[in-house]
This record gives sequence, structure tokens and C-alpha cells, in this order.
Amino acid sequence: MHSGAASRCPTEPQELSMNATWITSAAELDAWLGANSDQPIALDTEFERVSTFYPIPGLVQLGLGEEFRLVDPSVAEASAVFRSALASPERVKLLYAMSEDLELFRHWLSLEPAGVIDLQIGAAMAGAGFSMGYARLVEQLFGETLDKSATRSDWLARPLSAAQEQYATDDIRFLRPIHEWVWNALGDKGLIEALVEESARFAEDLASQDDPENHYRKLRGGWTLTPQQQGVLKALVHWRELEARERDRPRNRVLADALLISIAEKLPGSVRELSRISGLPAVVVRRYGDQLIERIGEAATADNSTLVLISPPLTRQDQMLYKQLKRLMVEAAEDRDLPVELLAPRKRLEAVVLTRDLSAGLFTDGWRKQVVAPVHSKLEEVLSNDR
Repeated sequence: MHSGAASRCPTEPQELSMNATWITSAAELDAWLGANSDQPIALDTEFERVSTFYPIPGLVQLGLGEEFRLVDPSVAEASAVFRSALASPERVKLLYAMSEDLELFRHWLSLEPAGVIDLQIGAAMAGAGFSMGYARLVEQLFGETLDKSATRSDWLARPLSAAQEQYATDDIRFLRPIHEWVWNALGDKGLIEALVEESARFAEDLASQDDPENHYRKLRGGWTLTPQQQGVLKALVHWRELEARERDRPRNRVLADALLISIAEKLPGSVRELSRISGLPAVVVRRYGDQLIERIGEAATADNSTLVLISPPLTRQDQMLYKQLKRLMVEAAEDRDLPVELLAPRKRLEAVVLTRDLSAGLFTDGWRKQVVAPVHSKLEEVLSNDR
């Protein structure tokens, strides 16, 4: 754990009353948010996602200053002020580990929240360690142990139990004091703008990953395929993405990754050839056979000269270069008391290794440029010697 995590937060969170406060109409929510428009919004959600593609919203939790509210999704959805506040870059939203919340809003309300601050990233920058869990950070900063027994409960049920209401309110009750602690720590380290930048970039990356056109690149096992086969794989993955969304089913319940790669490798030219692929369920062939063959035929003859290929595993030489770069990144991170996993995530550092270019990992602009500046010349020297 980094040095900053041991200190307690200067502002203690408000004690939770026995009865949670619900907002029961869009007009009431509009008025409450509008009357406190100068304050950051503490924000969290609860949802269900077992056998569906999209998460099903179960609850929205909101905090303004010392006031906390629970909101049914139907009420939040009908609130024009809530939608406007989510989309406004000027209205700060405080979240913790926000990826699933942003995905929920993207699909449920068809909007990309702006002005978001991920306090899990902030806690890492402040010295609490990389990917610190919310409950653990609350215990370290405030000495409170949160009851997490309601984590896997039914959030679509009504009424919610008292334990669920307390759990839901606890999830936002500490966000404002955590934000204060993070802001003070990052002010001392000169990294407040870095948190704002990284939160915005993280949100943009999440939205980009949700693009059906890019999802094939996540199937790392497809790197051995030829460009033609990868073009077919891209078309098949795109088809599955749209089908999963249309049917609201998890991707692998439509067609598993391994089978998509196998189909792209074999390039069947007919439904009969498709049916001979090992492990492919007969029901998939019956239901989708003609569609798949049509997609394969179109993609197999397309121009793939500009296709972004799936990144291969690092070679032995690449791995040696990766280790050299990683050592320098550790040096830069430790100098600013930052987790190296935050400064130089493996995916970003691998991009540098594969391209021999620091800009591929976003190390030549923004806060990362500032942090790696003391070792920049050494990084360039290592890359130059390996080119």
C-alpha cells in the first residue's frame, strides 16, 4: 500500500438515518437537483444482469452535500433535469469504479455521462493503491465496516428491504468525503487535472470498446488468423454483437468466441460445410446458417488492406523490451507515489512495444507526459536501440 492510504479523511460522513429518503416523482427529482445545481452529484446504481445482454436498472442513488436520495429507475428516466445533469460536462458527478454505471446509462438512457470523476482512480493517484475496493477504502479512511450482505440481492423487487436501502445509501454516503480527501492529496501532488483527464479518457475508452465494429479485437485468440480470416472474424463478431443486443442475450449464449474463431479459420462456403465445424450446435446452424454464410462470403472477398489486426502475443525480444520499459515506468511512478499499473497499464505498454512508439501508449501528452518526463530520454533511448 502506498503512503497516503493510512491517513484518515478530515471530514466524517453523515450518520445514516434509519429511514432512507425516496424521491417518488420526476417533478420532485427535477426540483431537488435544480435547487442544488452548484453541488457535485454523488452517483451510483444497482442493476440486475444474469441472462441478458443489457443490465436492467434497479435503483439510482444520488447525493448532494449531506442529502441522499433513492430513486426508482422509472422516475429517473422521466426526469429531464436528471438527464441534463448526467450529460452536462459542467455538472460534476462523483462515482467509484464507474465502468458498469456508465454502461448502464449508455444503454438505458442512450446518453454518455460527462463531467464524471472516478474516485477509484483518484484514490489510486492519492496513494491508496491500485484498484482499491470501495468498502476497504471506507474502512481505512473512516473506520467503518460496511455491511455488504445485500450486494447480490434482488434490486428489481419492491419494496426494497431495510438492509438493501442502507447498502444502497452507504454506496453514496462516503463519496463526497472521499472526494475531499482525494482532492487534498492530489492538490499536494499537483495531479488534480490528471484525475479529471484520466476519468474523461477512461469514459471515452469504455464507449469506444462498446462499438460493435471494434469488438473483434478483444478475441485475442484470433491473432493467428490471416488478414482475410480476421476480416471474416470481424464481420462475424459484428453480426453476433447486433444479434445479442437485439435478443438481449449474453454474447456467448448467441455464439461462443472460440466457435467464431473456428468458423473464420475454416471459411465454410455452404451451410453444409458450416454444420461440419466441431462443436457448433445444430440449433445455431438451423437458426443462423444462411446469415452466417452470407456474412462470410461478403467479408472473405472484401478489401482488408486497412484492417486493424488483432495484436499478437509479445515475442521473446518484445518481452525483453517490455521489461526494460516497465522498469523505467516503475521509476517514474515511484517518484510521484503513483501505482505503475495506473501510469502504464499493460495494454498501453504493449502498444508501445509493438509500435516502438511512446505515443501509441499515450505517454507523449497529458498527465502521463508530465509524469514520465524525468525518464523520457531513457525511454526513447531504449526504443531507439531496439528499432
